[in-house]
Amino acid sequence: MNDKICFLVTEQQNKDSLNIDAIDTLEILKIMNTEDKKVAYAVEACLRDIALAIDEIVLRMKKGGRLLYFGAGTSGRLAVLDAAECPPTFGTEPDLIQGIMAGGSDAFHIAQEDIEDIKEEGVAEVKRKGIAGYDTVIGLSASGRAAYVLGALEEAKRRGVFTVSITCNEHSILDGAADIHINTIVGPEALMGSTRLKAGTAQKMILNMISTAVMIRLGKVYKNLMVDLKPKNSKLIERAKRIIMLATGVSYKKAEEYFTLSRQSPKAAIVMIETGTDYDTACELLRKAGGFISKAIERGKRREGG
Repeated sequence: MNDKICFLVTEQQNKDSLNIDAIDTLEILKIMNTEDKKVAYAVEACLRDIALAIDEIVLRMKKGGRLLYFGAGTSGRLAVLDAAECPPTFGTEPDLIQGIMAGGSDAFHIAQEDIEDIKEEGVAEVKRKGIAGYDTVIGLSASGRAAYVLGALEEAKRRGVFTVSITCNEHSILDGAADIHINTIVGPEALMGSTRLKAGTAQKMILNMISTAVMIRLGKVYKNLMVDLKPKNSKLIERAKRIIMLATGVSYKKAEEYFTLSRQSPKAAIVMIETGTDYDTACELLRKAGGFISKAIERGKRREGG
């Protein structure tokens, strides 16, 4: 790589935090808070590109594709975090959305910065995952120069896979390996080069948008309720019952009854209540409606009306 790190926006010295080591705690926090306020506006400037990426990912997932994030360091940890939250939140299978970090799971706990410089490791991981067809690869690198991420994107693109890059610098070298590049310019960090700060926050916000919007477009949300969540602990069980109540207007007792009848599926319970059908019929309605509750209810009511 011929790019010089000194020219990167993320590697500049922030003129507003030059004396951060000589001020009191509250003033330090004020500086950091002021910098953080800039992140949402930087992400806002990229919404159109984010939307284009989401729409393509949805089309591919409907055809059986997976979504795989590749990152190194903080970017990799954020990738793993977002992917790990999808099964309990949206009821997805663990392999549908995956976060892959340079250095593997050990690097999540203990930093292994040298791995991000090995392009061949990114290439090899794409091959190991059997990435092809309707899969999507998203590469995350705050600087936009992580060789591991570049290798993953280039190999994925060579295989005809849809690729997206997320960086925090303009004209990243990752741009050429991505079908859509999302360059969120958050400016210099309060601590020069510490991209776990604003850059990390920007990447987290974008990942939140991508996974959430994709799941909404795939029918995993009804109104603004997580109807496909997996209720595996007491908190989530109570949340599931409340979701049934909010979606249908029934009492807690009735929601609890249908939570059991639906085999702990809020989505099925809602359709059962709204259409007056049993569990198997509700599941069939949902299958025919592509998982969308509103369409399933409409189908059920049409059938009931003859």
